[in-house]
Amino acid sequence: MPKSRLRKKPRQQNLTPANDELVHGSKNEESPSWLPTVMVISFLVGLGWIVTYYVSNTSYPVPGIGAWNMLIGLAAIGLGFTLATRWK
Repeated sequence: MPKSRLRKKPRQQNLTPANDELVHGSKNEESPSWLPTVMVISFLVGLGWIVTYYVSNTSYPVPGIGAWNMLIGLAAIGLGFTLATRWK
């Protein structure tokens, strides 16, 4: 059986009209070097915050805010997931 011919898709480049430079979105774009470090730290801080909240019988890390400590821990973990989606 003969092999079908492969079709090449036309390349589109996002060019700025002013200076014809490529804008964000190129395939060779890499994430900044700080991103994985901040992502992992955010995961660990959020996890540590929640574990501390439960182990201390809901007394710490911030005693006066009660269950809002859970929201702070989940927000840190959410920040980690947001950064994970930007990592290339």
